[in-house]
Amino acid sequence: MAGLIESGRIADLILLLVLAEAVGLVYFYRRTGRGVRPLELLVNLAAGATLILALRAALVGAEWQVIAFFLTLAGFAHLGDLVRRWR
Repeated sequence: MAGLIESGRIADLILLLVLAEAVGLVYFYRRTGRGVRPLELLVNLAAGATLILALRAALVGAEWQVIAFFLTLAGFAHLGDLVRRWR
């Protein structure tokens, strides 16, 4: 388990789960018309995915600028999510 975390592979696995969640929920919405609308879902998941990318960068010892870049993207995605929900 330590190797999985130290290598950053845990973040890769989580990102795969996020991707599977996105595909499954978009498919469900398209089939049934119920659930979270795809754009709202993807904006929300983008915030989480970029935080996971920042975590991965930190785990593998990336430069601080890379981590800051992913955190900035996460902040913008979060802001986009808030703007969409504010209505």
